[in-house]
Amino acid sequence: MRLLTHNMLSSNIKGVINGFPLRIEVEKVVEKPVDFNPDFLKNMFSKIEWKPLVDASRTMGYAELPEEADASMLDSHDFLQRFHHALLELHLEEGALICPETNRRFPVNKGIPNMLLHEDEV
Repeated sequence: MRLLTHNMLSSNIKGVINGFPLRIEVEKVVEKPVDFNPDFLKNMFSKIEWKPLVDASRTMGYAELPEEADASMLDSHDFLQRFHHALLELHLEEGALICPETNRRFPVNKGIPNMLLHEDEV
């Protein structure tokens, strides 16, 4: 699971008010090369919640993103490379996503998060 996906997911358990961001529990991280596309990154930047991305990338062992970012940084090739790596090339292969409110664990197996809810959570 890419951090791009993580940044879009939230817990939809009945009664949960703040299900974002999901905490990451890492068992295995893999890096998968992806073609660099600066236009894609520039378009995605405004859609990304920055602090959760930084926190998630650090949890997965990548500490090269700045604490804060703004659109002026999109002119920097170095910044775009770091953003690209964190957003698209880091993959949570095995582990779990954890609801920040209920601590419910959603397993991630072979890079696929299982966000299915139990009957009593719907």
